[in-house]
Amino acid sequence: MNEPVLSIRDLSVAFRGSAGEVTAVDGVSLDVPRGSTVAVVGESGSGKSTTASAVNRLLPANGRIIGGRVLFQGQDLAELGERGMTAIRGAGIGLVPQDPMSNLNPLMRIGDQVAEALEVHGRAHGGAARRRAIELLEQVGIAEAERRARQFPHEFSGGMRQRALIAMGLACEPTLLIADEPTSALDVTLQRRILDQLDALTSELGTSVLLITHDLALAAERADTVAVMYHGQIVESGAAQEILANPQHEYTQRLLAAAPSLTSAVEVGDALTPVRRPDAGDLVAVDRLTKRFPIRGSGADNPFTAVEDVAFTIPRGHTVSIVGESGSGKSTTANLVLGLERPTSGTIRFDGADIASLGRKGAFALRRRVQPVFQNPYASLDPRYTVEQSIAEPLRVHRVGDKRSRHAKVLTLLEQVALPSELADRLPHELSGGQRQRVAIARAIALSPELVVLDEAVSALDVLVQAQILRLLAELQRELGLAYLFISHDLAVVRQISHTVHVMRSGRIVESGTPREIFDNPSHEYTRELLAAIPGAGLSA
Repeated sequence: MNEPVLSIRDLSVAFRGSAGEVTAVDGVSLDVPRGSTVAVVGESGSGKSTTASAVNRLLPANGRIIGGRVLFQGQDLAELGERGMTAIRGAGIGLVPQDPMSNLNPLMRIGDQVAEALEVHGRAHGGAARRRAIELLEQVGIAEAERRARQFPHEFSGGMRQRALIAMGLACEPTLLIADEPTSALDVTLQRRILDQLDALTSELGTSVLLITHDLALAAERADTVAVMYHGQIVESGAAQEILANPQHEYTQRLLAAAPSLTSAVEVGDALTPVRRPDAGDLVAVDRLTKRFPIRGSGADNPFTAVEDVAFTIPRGHTVSIVGESGSGKSTTANLVLGLERPTSGTIRFDGADIASLGRKGAFALRRRVQPVFQNPYASLDPRYTVEQSIAEPLRVHRVGDKRSRHAKVLTLLEQVALPSELADRLPHELSGGQRQRVAIARAIALSPELVVLDEAVSALDVLVQAQILRLLAELQRELGLAYLFISHDLAVVRQISHTVHVMRSGRIVESGTPREIFDNPSHEYTRELLAAIPGAGLSA
């Protein structure tokens, strides 16, 4: 009975590439006891997600286990055929994968996908499966679950898609749940709700959790044991509070030092401290902005209001942040500013011109001055383009330079976002999630725009890479006078980099102010709820 649910022994995993076989996981040993939560923490590319994929035998085609054993309830999974693994996946080992877009079928309704997880393992069928699917969607915090169950993935926000994946992972009440960055796309209030549910599963059902995360605060608050992974190896492990209170390995110390918290306020005076430009005019002026969407099957008389009567400005060279929970309307606001959606009413003026009135030529010119970095690094890169082709694409479209100068510019941009030049010939599937997001940021700054709209641009990054990217953004703002519209649910990051913060809820801005005003003396109850829900708030206090 004391046997661990999962026992990994000397696991090594390698990937075939153009330069030969590369070892990504090197001799990893790890136990997940019954009813326990074990967190594997490390930066992007450290091998933590590869380790999780090896457990479920879901490695990419160019990856293979080259050594070691993976024992699930005493059974070596390497000895099972595909039929045996199919029976275990979902029922014995549940999975909440990292990317909500590529792991949901775009042609199937959300409710049908959750119900399918129940039907495949014989837990429920037909109407019973559909009713249980709605219950699961409610449990993971999706409002109006019965209506939402009839919608498709593209009609869900990033956070809602992630919640649907969590519902699928929990559907069969598995013995072991592998949660690979399960809350990276979620706001802190919903994150707490989901993690509370995972805790309830552990205590009530005896479910064990293998939590893959780059969030040290989350690991400290939620895990019994933490294993720190670096360059494919576990360099330190032990009780969560002990590891984080007294880290022994230099890499663990670096991770802790880089972790943002609400105590790392803007007044620390480091490279992230935003420079306020007193003479800056408004680059963007948003006035009484409203956006309504028709709801499938409800008719034009009952639209969904995503943004309502929103007003704010973005001064030149300043960072304006919008924070709020998933579904609050912050990403819709970003899409409106980018011109990807047309407002139902209200105006957005860029450099004095109403973007809704721009013709085709004006809209194309605006694209060069305003660039996006979207939330999902998996979906925002063309899988057929190399890294160099992706970064060079805006230069090519806007006819900037020739082939040779564009190549030189790509190499410079890769260096700016802390990526080695040898990645230029790689395809997106050969990169980690953090590397993909850095490529997306390099592409966004290629044209030296005046405004960059960053929609959860650092939420998928580990703390070390996150710190690099935030410092890069701060340096570019200083050098080029860039303005940023920063959309995020990470309040600690927002506090570090913002000149102005707007708190959004249910499509409306409920509170605005400087970071000091918002975080030190919040006036709205919702803002206080967001602050109270941050995991590990006392980690670095």
